[in-house]
Amino acid sequence: MEEMEVNMNTLLAAGLLLLFAMPGELYRIPPHEEVARMARFVANQCNWASMATISTHEPVQGQPFSNAFSTSDGPVGSGTGVPYMYLTTMEISVQDLKVNPQASLSMSLAQTDFCKNQGYDPQDPLCAHIIFSGSVLEINGTEATFAKKALFSRHPEMVDWPTDHNWFFAKMNITKVWVLDYFGGVKTVTPEDYFKATPFKATPYKRHH
Repeated sequence: MEEMEVNMNTLLAAGLLLLFAMPGELYRIPPHEEVARMARFVANQCNWASMATISTHEPVQGQPFSNAFSTSDGPVGSGTGVPYMYLTTMEISVQDLKVNPQASLSMSLAQTDFCKNQGYDPQDPLCAHIIFSGSVLEINGTEATFAKKALFSRHPEMVDWPTDHNWFFAKMNITKVWVLDYFGGVKTVTPEDYFKATPFKATPYKRHH
């Protein structure tokens, strides 16, 4: 756990340095055999996720409830792997999290140009998608500073969101990563392997239009 905290501090420091340095291009997708790298790649390429909570609201109390949230793990090409969010308790799913912080977060390369350009349907296993299991935690201090820069750089509209909504920064505290990027069923990755992975090559991937 101590080693993971040190690694996270290193990632945050590197992310702060590179936040505005990397171009917003789709970098080369990792081989499907390198599952942890693939998960990191998808998390960094996607700007939003579908988050499922356990609803606290009638008439669906106790049932899964999915909602869309803007996310960022840092600059495109050099993210930390941690999905950050900008939340308010006025939001219905955030109210669920206040009662039970456990959630799952889903992201897919269907949210980018990749699958469309390759002719992959969003449900095609080759259109890589990931699911994070874990809990959503409020953050502050240095990590919140990084989250703010990471989110506002990729979602500039957030700067002008109403100040009276009591916004706060949060992260997905990942306990398991599920990856579907090829035929043969879902694969899992531990948080340790996920955060150790280096998803990007030095040469940007050129999109084919």
